[in-house]
Amino acid sequence: DSSVQESQSHDHRKEHGAQVYAVSTLDTQWQVNDHAEGVLKSKLQTRIGTDENKLFVKIHSDKQESQATEYDAKLLYSRMISDFWDVQAGVRYRHEVNQQEHQTDREDKFDAVFGLHGLAPYFFETDAYFYLGEDQCAALSLETTRDLLLTQKLIAQPYLDVDVILQDDAKYAKKTGLNRAAVGVEMRYEISKNIMPYISAGYEYTKGDQHTAWQSATDSEQSGLYAIGLRFRF
Repeated sequence: DSSVQESQSHDHRKEHGAQVYAVSTLDTQWQVNDHAEGVLKSKLQTRIGTDENKLFVKIHSDKQESQATEYDAKLLYSRMISDFWDVQAGVRYRHEVNQQEHQTDREDKFDAVFGLHGLAPYFFETDAYFYLGEDQCAALSLETTRDLLLTQKLIAQPYLDVDVILQDDAKYAKKTGLNRAAVGVEMRYEISKNIMPYISAGYEYTKGDQHTAWQSATDSEQSGLYAIGLRFRF
């Protein structure tokens, strides 16, 4: 009984000491929707640190056809609070491009970021963030995935991405509430643990833009999403 109690109270965070490690993932995909609109999406994530304290760098970029590239970057400090969860805090930089009739308006903004990173029950890998920034911006985001091994190399990965706008007083504000939701499944083949081509199919809902002095309101849209991509881990 004493050995069982000792095992249950053991702090696993101290098992690996202060060893520093680094992992980076580069993901590039070509995505199209039901309207034959294409976008090149790229993601780079790097984490470096110990089991207890890590630094995350996350960069996303979207390049739609015939439009300038939009991108955002997060710099996050991550602190382990349990065997499966980290609490995170940091800053996000956004470069947004707004196409209005015959002109293009580019904006650069910064947000404070607070969130959780880890494994939800049943091994759903989860990132949940709260953003607070310029123009009275307050927003939430949730990304969650789960790996289902069909073979040792062929893996199905259902995913869910949700963005919620709590408040936005920007020139090109998004409508408040559930602003975007995407759900689908990715099928990847792991040539090795470092090279992983994949295809994916899903569904996306977007609520649209608010009416402001600089833009007209837009209607919500629904569409299928189809992508082919390549992921590197090193």
